[in-house]
Amino acid sequence: MAQQLLMPKATAVWLVDNTALSFDQIAQFCKLHPLEVKAIADGEAAQGIKGLDPIATGQLSRDEIERGEKDINYKLKLLEPKVRVPESKRRGPRYTPVSKRQDRPNAILWLVRNHPELKDAQVSRLVGTTKSTIEQIRERTHWNAANLTPMDPVTLGLCSQIDLDLEVEKASKGRPLPTAAELGASLQPASETENLGFGGFRSEREEEKEIDADAVFAKLSSLKSTRRDEDDDDNF
Repeated sequence: MAQQLLMPKATAVWLVDNTALSFDQIAQFCKLHPLEVKAIADGEAAQGIKGLDPIATGQLSRDEIERGEKDINYKLKLLEPKVRVPESKRRGPRYTPVSKRQDRPNAILWLVRNHPELKDAQVSRLVGTTKSTIEQIRERTHWNAANLTPMDPVTLGLCSQIDLDLEVEKASKGRPLPTAAELGASLQPASETENLGFGGFRSEREEEKEIDADAVFAKLSSLKSTRRDEDDDDNF
């Protein structure tokens, strides 16, 4: 049975506040992303979480922390626990707090629209829902379909950006590249664009020149005839 760290985020908060360990070292020890540890240090994440001293809980020794502070490449090792904690096996959808359950349909709609490559099982893992609810939202047969608004599940706090990125990456593996038909209209060949752009423009300009020339000659002819008539009148 693999060893597990108790309350990783609370432990990360304590290590950020009380040690000189790097973000990568804390992230590796607490099984978090380095950016998440950085957000904790900046006060952007884990607000309101009280730090948990891993030394007091017997999960880390002071000597181990000192080794890590001296060597930035050193990976902290979890102490052998005195009491074995059984590994949790989560089955079924992710648990969602009651206060956020009303936002799940909006999050499902966002995932279906923005990441159609995700399977129903992946959507279910991300926001904690059932496949029947996902199908209803996909087919617009959900009882509240008219009032649903796509909302990012990360913004709603239903899942983390890391979990979403991992699921999208899994769904994208092995997918064939989109064809030209799927992407829509492609760029036209240069010969066609030249004919459409400059050839048509030239023909229009040539037509205008011909029309203009005919009009000018007609006007000149009328002026000559008018002058000839005036000269004839003067002679009389």
